[in-house]
Amino acid sequence: MNEPAARLRSLRSVALRTPDARQAAEFYEHVWGLDTVESDGGAAWLRGTGQEHHILELREAERNALGKIAFSVGTPREVDEAARRLTAAGIALVAEPGRLDRLDQAGGGYGLRFADPENRLVELSAEVEAVVPGDACGREAAPRKLAHVVLNTVDIDAACEFYTTVLGMRISDWSEHQMAFLRCNTDHHVIAFNQAEWTSVNHVAYEMPSIDHFMRGIGRLRHQGVTPLWGPGRHGPGNNTFSYFADPAGLVCEYTSEVEQVEEDAWLCRVWRRVPELSDLWGTAGPPSKDVRSHMAGIPDAGRWWEK
Repeated sequence: MNEPAARLRSLRSVALRTPDARQAAEFYEHVWGLDTVESDGGAAWLRGTGQEHHILELREAERNALGKIAFSVGTPREVDEAARRLTAAGIALVAEPGRLDRLDQAGGGYGLRFADPENRLVELSAEVEAVVPGDACGREAAPRKLAHVVLNTVDIDAACEFYTTVLGMRISDWSEHQMAFLRCNTDHHVIAFNQAEWTSVNHVAYEMPSIDHFMRGIGRLRHQGVTPLWGPGRHGPGNNTFSYFADPAGLVCEYTSEVEQVEEDAWLCRVWRRVPELSDLWGTAGPPSKDVRSHMAGIPDAGRWWEK
């Protein structure tokens, strides 16, 4: 493509498919700190304290899998232009531009959907319904927004080429040639790719408003009997705090805060060595255990669920 299909404004939401969506929704609302904005049979949509109608969608499925990743664009006209550019580049649309409620999507909006090279569903949307903002800086230890999604890929170079060329994302940093961190705004990364044996969800990260909210969130989970798989600590790439947990289905979810902000004209991409002192700058978490790595590997996800 001569130019990206669209200018992405932010990572809007992620959809996860899981064998017990009701149990997952209870965990993310009553333990994790999100609020359910709508539910319908085997699906639920949950929000943080930020501006997005929802940041997590949960749907019933036979096994854990990625449902979709949604990015925001500025206007319906940009959605229409993205459709033209995608089609011209030979990228087939899974859903043509139109109102998203026709696709059983809570929050409405105008958007389109297409698949990336590893059959992940990607949505571009505009004019999603507004919600009353929560008190993001209040006492409650609740996630403000979706921080990033890390995806396991069988070809990290091809994944980076697609998301930078087609979606205009920029690579902020590398963790050797094992992980790539991509941004679409000033956040250091909203997507990261991890070279792996199969395609799957590695983890989903939720941003807390401050390091105090981050630590109090960890404390609340401990009182619920949920202890970290790894963390708390602070990563080198992105300079963000981290604490990883497993939801009832075994999918990895992360609390994070203080994600590094990129000054576009001054930023230089770096390559970080994969050593404990750079994976955790605090030195509190140590290297990830075999159990953590097993959870983050997930199960093979061939995608294209919408054709089944």
